[in-house]
Amino acid sequence: MRLIVLILAAACANPALAQSWVGLLKNTPVERFDKEDLRIFVATSDKALDETPDGQTLSWENPKTKHHGEITVLKSYESKGRPCKDLRVRNEADGRKGDNKLSWCKADGKWRLLSASPLKK
Repeated sequence: MRLIVLILAAACANPALAQSWVGLLKNTPVERFDKEDLRIFVATSDKALDETPDGQTLSWENPKTKHHGEITVLKSYESKGRPCKDLRVRNEADGRKGDNKLSWCKADGKWRLLSASPLKK
């Protein structure tokens, strides 16, 4: 749920980003996630951001819904003195598949979404 809140907060703060998120989330697996899917997905995302080295992939799955995905840390870097990470996020739910690159930086002890873009196959 925190990821959805972060997405909406980012979208509200930046109208251009809001339009991107509407397009990014429309008809995606995230629309089909239940609360448990979101809990598992966010926990996996947190682990990727806080603990996972570059090049490593974490998988998640909700055995009840069979919704699942992978989060790969593409690279870690610094921007304006802050730690940042680019993640590849692939999810599948109810036949919907998503594959996106999300860029995050840590500020004031919290990871903040900088950008999101769909990856082309």
